[in-house]
Amino acid sequence: MSAILPVLHIFSKVLMLFAFAFLLPLGVSIALDDGAQLAYDEAILITFFSGMALWLISRRGKRELHTRDGFLLVVMIWALLPVFSAIPLMVYLPDLAFNEAYFEAVSGLTATGATVLSGLDSLPPSINIWRTQMHWIGGMGVIVLVVAVLPMLGVGGRQLFKAETPTPMKDSKLTPRMAETAKGLWVVYALITVICMLALWAGGMDWIDAVVHGFSVMGLGGMSSHDASMAYFDSLRLEMIVMFFALVAGVSFSTHFMAFRMKSFMAYRLDAELPWFFGVLAVSALGLAGYLLYKGFYLDFPEALRFAAFNTVSVATTLGFSSTDYNVWPYFAPLWMLFLSSFAASSGSTGGGIKMLRAVLLSKQLYRELIKLIHPNAEIHTKIGRQAVPNKIIYAVLAFLFVYVASVVTLSFVLSASGLDIFTSFTAVVAMVNNTGPGLGQVGPASTYAVLNDFQTWVCSFAMLLGRLEFFTLLVVLTPVFWRK
Repeated sequence: MSAILPVLHIFSKVLMLFAFAFLLPLGVSIALDDGAQLAYDEAILITFFSGMALWLISRRGKRELHTRDGFLLVVMIWALLPVFSAIPLMVYLPDLAFNEAYFEAVSGLTATGATVLSGLDSLPPSINIWRTQMHWIGGMGVIVLVVAVLPMLGVGGRQLFKAETPTPMKDSKLTPRMAETAKGLWVVYALITVICMLALWAGGMDWIDAVVHGFSVMGLGGMSSHDASMAYFDSLRLEMIVMFFALVAGVSFSTHFMAFRMKSFMAYRLDAELPWFFGVLAVSALGLAGYLLYKGFYLDFPEALRFAAFNTVSVATTLGFSSTDYNVWPYFAPLWMLFLSSFAASSGSTGGGIKMLRAVLLSKQLYRELIKLIHPNAEIHTKIGRQAVPNKIIYAVLAFLFVYVASVVTLSFVLSASGLDIFTSFTAVVAMVNNTGPGLGQVGPASTYAVLNDFQTWVCSFAMLLGRLEFFTLLVVLTPVFWRK
């Protein structure tokens, strides 16, 4: 117990800080008198005093974190914060079971966007704002925010930052101090979010919808204040705005940070992922538009392109909004979009999946192996941009891909064995692991995850956490060797 006291001590401070996240929906609830104020009052009190009690218990365990502590703290934050995030939902919706509320909160904080709720249009505005505010908090990563604040409390954050952030940010210093890096990322993130909300408001949304969907888009989460998602608005202008900012959020925020800092677009030109990111999405959108037109699903190419482009960008970046029920399209189209969600988003973005950088690296490694079959003695290096990639990184990416595939297959069989049809099981797991949101079959964009039983809901919650923590961060904590002294 004494070994984890330092982790519990820092988690207690995180929990007390997290209590302040409820102030925005509380303020909205009071201003609009939407009837949900009690839900946030209870959430603030329970969250803050739980953190205070934990702080009193663990205050003698304060010390600098080791690498192992960082991994444990990251897992604790992502697994336990949803318990407290679910409080407003359980208080306002007393018929909502705990496993469903936890699923909703995990989906919010992991920026997945899957939901078990229906009747979103009639929910209090503050509840919908809270659901999507969780996207915004979790999209960049709770830990990055904590790293910016905890130094003021006397706690270093380098171990947390390295455990949470994906490559290439993990091994690069955007600014000399880690806290300064975290603050810089959040400033850029917040600034783009405000611009997105203003654009949505100018595009025709009321200010509540603009805030809700702005949080969703920048976190690449996908929860909406309407059951019909973006189809509710039926607006090409709004769809264009959402697509633009989904693409912005799908680019590495370290690239955005450097562009803002240098006041130059050179950072984007130097990002090796961007040509692949935009190229794959453009070819896919045009190809699917032509495919849907060929299949007679739409009567003209502009209409086909409108729906193909929006839903391709939305699913591929793991945003998860829908402007139509693509579950009724010929299966190739939605399956291709779900496949894109596995790798399209850039490393360091708010998207999920294995990330474009890893996919590019794997494709280059495949080409390298093919060349070596023809020229066994040739000295060939795998490069990203102009930089040669060490073999140890390639091995790590190959291991990541194996764990990714093994997780999808295993969890798909688990859901199938529990009574869910295999098509729904597979697409639900892919959507959960990639933090995309809607799957296909029974959990398509026009339905919800309320069709799942309790066991299936817990499996999906685990899959969301597994994907958001990029597998190894969670799996390493579950290994026996992690707990040995």
